[in-house]
Formats: sequence, C-alpha cells, structure tokens
Amino acid sequence: MKDSRLVIFAHGSQDSRWRLPFEELTASLTERHGADKVRLAYMEFVHPTLADVVREAARDGKLHLRVLPLFLAAGAHVADDIPRQIADAQGDFPDVKIELLKPIGEHPRVKELFREIACDYAQD
Repeated sequence: MKDSRLVIFAHGSQDSRWRLPFEELTASLTERHGADKVRLAYMEFVHPTLADVVREAARDGKLHLRVLPLFLAAGAHVADDIPRQIADAQGDFPDVKIELLKPIGEHPRVKELFREIACDYAQD
C-alpha cells in the first residue's frame, strides 16, 4: 500500500546497548524498503514513542500503520498496554488507521528458528 508504514515496536530501555539491535533492524529495513516505509517506536523510556510515530505519519500523509511488536509472546504489554497506546493515538489522529500485528515471537518462522537454535545447543 502506497501510504502505509511499518512500525517496529520495541519495549524500550534507557540503556543504548539494549536498543542497538532494534536500531540495526530498522536501518536494514529502511535500506531495503525505503526511508519512508519503516519507523522504530518504543513503548516506554525513550523516544520515539508510538504517539511520535503516529503524529509523523499523519503529517506525512501515511494513513495506514502496521505495528509489529518485537515481543516474544502476547503478555500484558501486547494484550493491554500496546492497544491502549494505539487507542490514544487513534483518538488524536483518527485519519490514521493503526493495525496491530501479532508479536514477532508468535510467527511460525521465528518459532522454528528458536527450535533450531535450541537443538544446536542441545547437541552433545
């Protein structure tokens, strides 16, 4: 979709070492798909927040955001906190459609990769 944008959504940490893998992933996706197609947002502790990214999308005319939580499972953050942040942003910018995707850890390829890595370490 021409006016869509993927939002890589991570928990957030004040420790810049923790943020580095997410920043590298976003840079790689941006290089591959274009600077206008991908943004990184954090749930707490650092910027940009989801609200920041939605505000920017509305300004840029990106009216469809797909939020990909970089969480292993659908715990309280995915079930409660992220939908609440989306609802708040949706209230502020009703023209921007925000689609919440399943957490990346629930994707079948990620599950299979985890199994493969664990098998590698389980080898005697």
